[in-house]
Amino acid sequence: MNNIDEKLQPIFADVMRRNHGEPEFLQAVQEVLESLGRVVAKHPDYIEQALIERICEPERQIIFRIPWVDDQGKVQINRGFRVQFNSALGPYKGGIRFHPSVNVGIIKFLGFEQTFKNALTGLPIGGGKGGSDFDPKGKSDGEIMRFCQSLMTELHRHLGEQTDVPAGDIGVGGREIGFMFGQYKRLNNRYEAGVFTGKALAYGGSRARTEATGYGNTYFVKAMLETKNSDFDGKRVVVSGSGNVAIYTIKKVQSFGGTVIACSDSSGYVVDEAGIDLDLLRDIKEVRRGRIVEYAQEKGGDVHFIPAEKGSIWDVACDVAMPSATQNELSGKDAKKLVSNGVVAVGEGANMPCTPEAVHIFQNAGVLFAPGKAANAGGVATSALEMQQNASRDSWSFQKTEERLASIMQGIHDTCAATADEYGAPGDYVLGANIAGFVRVAEAMRMLGVI
Repeated sequence: MNNIDEKLQPIFADVMRRNHGEPEFLQAVQEVLESLGRVVAKHPDYIEQALIERICEPERQIIFRIPWVDDQGKVQINRGFRVQFNSALGPYKGGIRFHPSVNVGIIKFLGFEQTFKNALTGLPIGGGKGGSDFDPKGKSDGEIMRFCQSLMTELHRHLGEQTDVPAGDIGVGGREIGFMFGQYKRLNNRYEAGVFTGKALAYGGSRARTEATGYGNTYFVKAMLETKNSDFDGKRVVVSGSGNVAIYTIKKVQSFGGTVIACSDSSGYVVDEAGIDLDLLRDIKEVRRGRIVEYAQEKGGDVHFIPAEKGSIWDVACDVAMPSATQNELSGKDAKKLVSNGVVAVGEGANMPCTPEAVHIFQNAGVLFAPGKAANAGGVATSALEMQQNASRDSWSFQKTEERLASIMQGIHDTCAATADEYGAPGDYVLGANIAGFVRVAEAMRMLGVI
């Protein structure tokens, strides 16, 4: 059952027919189409020119074999993907994910979301996404390097600073970006710094890029709270995950006076009512690459670790929830629990971490809800700023970059809010983000002809 306008039902039926076995992609398409009934009533030419059908179909999908040799000398095979979804606004832009769950449907969903997220930034970047079912956990640096080099040996021919610009994502950080960029440079025999973002400062990276997604989500939620004459000060906050996005969400929330009382990884979650010790968490996750249980073991006292099979992090009562781990991690059951515990705002730090049922529960309860395509756009926005610095052979200060990030996130918030008002749904950031992002892409495609 869906809430898609009857004029759009045949379009969604055709998308379903063409994309069997890709539930995440179909979920993302449905979520956008449910917002577009009011748009096609105002712009019937979007249907007449098949703009919606074209936006739902990637421009290009690349699937390839990645052979590599492990430390025991055994040949391993993984599968690589790059979905170049839409370039109406600029070169394809989106991260590369290394995780066993990666398949073409996951990458298509991420690329589809990325298209609208990038449009919302107001910057000239299109949407794309890539990845592999390679699992970096437990691999040596040598194995990671050999895998990244093999991946790039195939993918390099499809990239370029005016064509497709990848970045990091789950399982892909500065180490992996360095190995991939090094192989790209080697194969192309040129130093094209703008072809990758998320690079280290030593070879063309941007200050504040590491922090950007977590910081950006926090800025967006802060802007939402301010519409209700509130802020983070004194709020109990739960942040799922303990990777890059979660760590810098925690850091920025703490700087705004909030207390982050819980975080997690795939093995379970920890509760620290005194507030997460960020230095200890970063040492465990970024330096030692350990598990979240080690936080409870080393912090001691009243800190508790709860294994994943014995409960959900969303059982923890909080004022603000910021899911920052992975798609569909927060269910309808979790949303009901959060609402009953008094949550007032939810900001999606990950891509589509809340199920459709959870989103509807939050909205029906009057909870401020920031969808990922708006709230976690800070990462790609700062990636675009990194591209700008590379193009001008410049390097900005952390303060200048963060000021630009804060300005962009405030602009995204205001655009979503104004669009929701314009289309008769004040306070509906989901509808505002979907419509604002869609219209910008659709208008560009309409002006460019049948592409």
